[in-house]
Amino acid sequence: MATSSAHLSFLAGRISPFSSERIGLFSLRGEFRPRMTRFRCSAGPSGFFTRLGRLIKEKAKSDVEKVFSGFSKTRENLAVIDELLLFWNLAETDRVLDELEEALLVSDFGPKITVRIVERLREDIMSGKLKSGSEIKDALKESVLEMLAKKNSKTELQLGFRKPAVIMIVGVNGGGKTTSLGKLAHRLKNEGTKVLMAAGDTFRAAASDQLEIWAERTGCEIVVAEGDKAKAATVLSKAVKRGKEEGYDVVLCDTSGRLHTNYSLMEELIACKKAVGKIVSGAPNEILLVLDGNTGLNMLPQAREFNEVVGITGLILTKLDGSARGGCVVSVVEELGIPVKFIGVGEAVEDLQPFDPEAFVNAIFS
Repeated sequence: MATSSAHLSFLAGRISPFSSERIGLFSLRGEFRPRMTRFRCSAGPSGFFTRLGRLIKEKAKSDVEKVFSGFSKTRENLAVIDELLLFWNLAETDRVLDELEEALLVSDFGPKITVRIVERLREDIMSGKLKSGSEIKDALKESVLEMLAKKNSKTELQLGFRKPAVIMIVGVNGGGKTTSLGKLAHRLKNEGTKVLMAAGDTFRAAASDQLEIWAERTGCEIVVAEGDKAKAATVLSKAVKRGKEEGYDVVLCDTSGRLHTNYSLMEELIACKKAVGKIVSGAPNEILLVLDGNTGLNMLPQAREFNEVVGITGLILTKLDGSARGGCVVSVVEELGIPVKFIGVGEAVEDLQPFDPEAFVNAIFS
């Protein structure tokens, strides 16, 4: 079977029980205006997930507002940049860049990335490439966008070509892991995908109940542990086997929240990964790490450890609507080379948004 992939896409926006649509943000150098953006899933040549290629006519512009308003606190931190550049002149370059550097640091872009951005701007200013405040701002946005839209940084889900596609959701306690899984199920289900949930969090007493509520809410089937001492790997293995036998498109696997320093629990993730791989070759297709946006740069050690143990394929950054530290999105991509797949910009079921680097840059540097 050929291995070249065909990209299928479906709209990635506000989801009602009957439709799903998304409108993206304006071009990098343009004024604020809506444009259509698509949430893509990568599929193989066998036509897997062809139903996800169905495009739905857009009916609302609410997603632009969601992404834009979701980063309001970060945008407030960075608003000083517009003030600095409004009456910029060459003689004040050092002062302006120093204050710009401070604004980026406060928003958790991180020292390494901040210095790189500022020094690049300084070089372009002194060489005469940038001659106005508006040109400096455009260069700033382009610099950040380059970091986020790296070559080989695949922000769309990579779902392969075998049924079922298996997605493992991992992370520390309290990051929004189970909720993110439920919202992802909602998005996929409303695109016509047959989704099976697996309650692999066998440590937290209420985890299975919480996921069952999400299953009922989204109209998905669920596999839960049998008995109090069931192992997570057993639950996930059973779910993937059922998914394979009953023709499910996607199996979403919840796992127990764990500190990245708890090595025995981290080893359990390896067992889970191996278990699903025995049922479907190449599974899991995605291992998504959920990180709390409120932790800012403190998420980096977590991400490094999880990546070393199980090999993270993508990130879900949650609770960004309540954080002024949106720069951490850039830091985690640049430092770890792991793409952000989804961002949480609100509490509603449709507020888990596929990550669009250009939309993000325009939302924080309005």
